[in-house]
Amino acid sequence: MAFPDRIERAVTLERAPHEVWQALTTADGLGAWFGERATIDLRPGGAATITFAGGMTVDMRIERVEPPTVFAYTWRLPDLPADDPRRTYVEFTLEPAGAGTLLRVVESGFAQLPVDIRRETYTSHDEGWSRELTELAEHVDGG
Repeated sequence: MAFPDRIERAVTLERAPHEVWQALTTADGLGAWFGERATIDLRPGGAATITFAGGMTVDMRIERVEPPTVFAYTWRLPDLPADDPRRTYVEFTLEPAGAGTLLRVVESGFAQLPVDIRRETYTSHDEGWSRELTELAEHVDGG
């Protein structure tokens, strides 16, 4: 069996897509649920950063911006050397779901990682998306 290349998650949120969009695509929004601090230049090719608790900062490159339905970026994995060009691709899609939003996130590109870090990185991100989407739901839904 081949190593899984992607993580897929979906969550239904109580807020409309344009409200969820703000939480995904603004520095204040990202910093409120995804990390401690964020920066974002919201355009394809734009740079973004997320600083997590403990001070680790991850560099991102914005790949797709289609308000309010698709937002995607690639990010550097901290387990790789800074000059390593490999990245994973993260894509959020937002669809109206009644008065709320069905949010899907897919992160792909794990199969390209070195064998010695592949499983640990995949597991970390798999668990991380479950945790982060819970935090996003609490942030946007006020839970």
